[in-house]
Amino acid sequence: MEWKLRKRKMFILIGGLFVLIGIILIWFYVPYSPVKRDFQNDIDALMSENQLRTNNEVFTKEDFSSLPVAIQKYIQNCGYIGTPKMSYLRMEYNNVDFSQGKNHPTLKIDYMQYNFINEPCRMALIDSSMFGIPFEGYDYYQNGTGGMKGVIAKAITLFDQTGVDIDKACLATFLAESLFAPTILLQDYITFEEISDFEVQATISYKEQKASGIFTFNEQYEMISFTTNDRAVAGTDGSMEYIPWSALCGDYQISVNGIKYPSKFQAVWNYPDGDFIYFDGIISKVSYGYEE
Repeated sequence: MEWKLRKRKMFILIGGLFVLIGIILIWFYVPYSPVKRDFQNDIDALMSENQLRTNNEVFTKEDFSSLPVAIQKYIQNCGYIGTPKMSYLRMEYNNVDFSQGKNHPTLKIDYMQYNFINEPCRMALIDSSMFGIPFEGYDYYQNGTGGMKGVIAKAITLFDQTGVDIDKACLATFLAESLFAPTILLQDYITFEEISDFEVQATISYKEQKASGIFTFNEQYEMISFTTNDRAVAGTDGSMEYIPWSALCGDYQISVNGIKYPSKFQAVWNYPDGDFIYFDGIISKVSYGYEE
């Protein structure tokens, strides 16, 4: 009798374990996640709160006449003249090679971002997995505050980096991507200084923060790189160190809307002992939002 009771308890325990595993697997593989929910809720709010009033205008050559010649030629060469002024930018990447540091494994991630223009604002979602377990990241910059959050199994926070160094890094990233949404170039918070025929220094100022960098163009006036000293990387002890950082663009292609974009994008830490590419991806889609 006692043996049967123990056997029954064992079956109940095993059955409960299988149910628990099943619940966990369902949780892992259903599309819903708190991170994605928060990201989408923030985007929905920003589409109304951070709406840039463009009065349905289109870009003209005169809009950019006061900017350095290299930027004017970039705008014309990429086909923006005569197209509507955008209120926000959306970019998507698929199967990006991504690493959080030199001694960290490389993950395959999908990456989606929104850059809002009325006030500098950038939101990005990372969707990936580690050993079959969902890994999600949320990078954000809003109202002068930036952060980088990583969550595993949809519920366990691995890191949540904030602080003045992160704020500045996020602002520098927004600046690096400003040429992908040229309405940004016309805002009061950004200024330019011509360095040479193919180099332009840009500075963005917002909420008592400032970040600068240099855009470099090739002979076709395609923007091929942005470099800055205003991004810090977190060390193993949690300290922040300012390391030169570059965004590299290449393989420009004409999209269905007639605008020419780079299809390749890399983010690089330029360490003294050699460059480290931690984000290496193909831009799969670029789209814009307009004033409603």
